[in-house]
Parts: sequence; C-alpha cells; structure tokens
Amino acid sequence: MRGSAHLAVDALIFEAQRVLQSSFLTMNIGILGGTFDPPHIGHLIIADQALAQLQLDEVWFMPVGQPPHKVSNHITPIHHRVAMVNLAIADHQGFRLSLVDVERPAPHYSSTALEILATRYPQHNWFFIMGADSLADLPRWHNPKRLIALAMLGVASRPSVRPDLDKLECALPGLRARVRWIDTPLIDIASSDLRQMAHAGSSLRYLVPHPVETYIKQHRLYRA
Repeated sequence: MRGSAHLAVDALIFEAQRVLQSSFLTMNIGILGGTFDPPHIGHLIIADQALAQLQLDEVWFMPVGQPPHKVSNHITPIHHRVAMVNLAIADHQGFRLSLVDVERPAPHYSSTALEILATRYPQHNWFFIMGADSLADLPRWHNPKRLIALAMLGVASRPSVRPDLDKLECALPGLRARVRWIDTPLIDIASSDLRQMAHAGSSLRYLVPHPVETYIKQHRLYRA
C-alpha cells in the first residue's frame, strides 16, 4: 500500500507535469469527480466517450475527499480510493489523476475545485463531466452558477432520466448553451452495489478493472 508520503510525492509530480505542460499548451480538459468507492467500468466508459465525443485532450479523475451530500455515510479512506483510481486509469494515456479535492480541507464542492483549477491553469478549457441525473439536480448544488461559468457541462445521457432543460434554464440562465451531451452505452452500475457484492464475497470481475479487484481483495475493503 502506498502511504500518504508517496501520495504527496505523486501529487507533486502530477502538478509539476501539469504546470510544465500548461506553460506551452492550451488544452480541453474534462473533469470527472466522484467518491470512486470503488471506481468501476462505468466511470471509465463515460470518461473515454467524453474524451472522444467532446474532443478533449485529457480527462482528469478527481476523487472527492468528503462529499458534502455524504457526510453521514461511511466512506473508504481517501488513500485507498486514490490508489484504486490510479490503478483503474493506469493503462489509458488520456486519463490523469487530480488531487485538487484531496489536498484541501472540507467542504469539497465542485465549484470550488474548478475555481482552483482555473486559477492554476487559466489557459485550459474545462468540461465538467456528469450524468443526466446530476444535471437535473444541479440547481440544488453549491454555487451552480459559478460552476457553469467556469466549465462546459459534458452530460452523459441516460434513457431513464430526461432533465427538463426549460426548467433548468429558468433556474440557471445560460445553462442550455453550456451543455454538451455524451452518448454513452447504458451501463447501470452503482458503486454502492459493488460494495455490497464485495462484502458478500461475490466476484467483481468485469465490473471493475482487474487491478482494482485485486486491490480490494488484498486490502479486504468492504468486508467489515
């Protein structure tokens, strides 16, 4: 297991690489935030489709330290979740890990994370990746106007969820022009279901990347 010191070094290396690259290039960057508890193939498919369909240069996976809407829930310690994301994205050249939400104190709001990223890398164009269900709930997020001012919204369509764009436009003027739809295959996987499966000793094969499944077994995650 990589300890906090190793994670700090990884973060510094990542930031140094991003600063160096940002000094010369303007890139279209997708941000996929989440608890990733655990990361699964649904996350990877959405990120890969966003990369292609939105013509992004990279997608940065941003583990959330403490999601504001899950304060009372048990969440796997962040070093495990960061390690699993690292393993999940290791074989994709267009995927990166961002620790911007991990390296700062709570509360962890998406709009605040985007403000930090936009300040660090002002030459980049940002695309915040979310599901259609999250788009429908966006007016209830913390400072959603700031979020859509900083980033386009890459929204993964879901047949069972049809956000009312007229209603959303009334609540957040200008939102409609900021939405870019991502056509993704229907992969109905929830991390909560995977945690229950792991707790019961069921196989997670083909539901999470193999290195992630191995990590979960080695560290006996979700078994307590």
